[in-house]
Amino acid sequence: MKRRSSKKNLWADHYTRKAQKDNYPARSVYKLQEIQKKTDVLRKGDRVLDLGCAPGSWTIYAAETVGPGGKVVGVDLNPVEVSLPANARTITGDLLEPDADVREAMAGPCDVVLSDMAPATTGNKNVDAVRSFVLAESALELAKTVLRPGGALVCKIFQGPDFEEFLNRIKAGFDRHKIYKPQSSRKASREIFIIGMGKKEEE
Repeated sequence: MKRRSSKKNLWADHYTRKAQKDNYPARSVYKLQEIQKKTDVLRKGDRVLDLGCAPGSWTIYAAETVGPGGKVVGVDLNPVEVSLPANARTITGDLLEPDADVREAMAGPCDVVLSDMAPATTGNKNVDAVRSFVLAESALELAKTVLRPGGALVCKIFQGPDFEEFLNRIKAGFDRHKIYKPQSSRKASREIFIIGMGKKEEE
């Protein structure tokens, strides 16, 4: 008799089970939840742009947090197939090569830009870090365009040779920043989140 594969359960953990219980499509929601508790970056009535939003956990949590008076728009290469709160919507498209619909969806002004974008990993840490930097840099450049003065950016990046350069760009564009790795991040992961708060006005 052929043994049933258990590969799909290899990454299941406490947070995976909790997400299922709490009706979120992925465990990543608890990273944003921890960031929110630490920074209070999402406020009632905020307009939020969620980059790399699939499968939808961050979009749902952000929409719940900003409340009915707020609005959340998510963008991802992959479609979001779960039900969303009434104040949230998603669009399928490429941030790096946006079509007209994606450009319209990403148009500001926004109070918060969230980016949980991650590259397709190769197993080569340096290559993956460079690809992560490209995505983080894209999120930062977009945030500079769409964020209101005083707005915030939550951005994931893999630790690597370009980390300090990216951090310096955050420092240059925002009044305050935090570097944070949530407890719900997997221990083996090289991901870290940089939160820029108080977007400076363009000179």
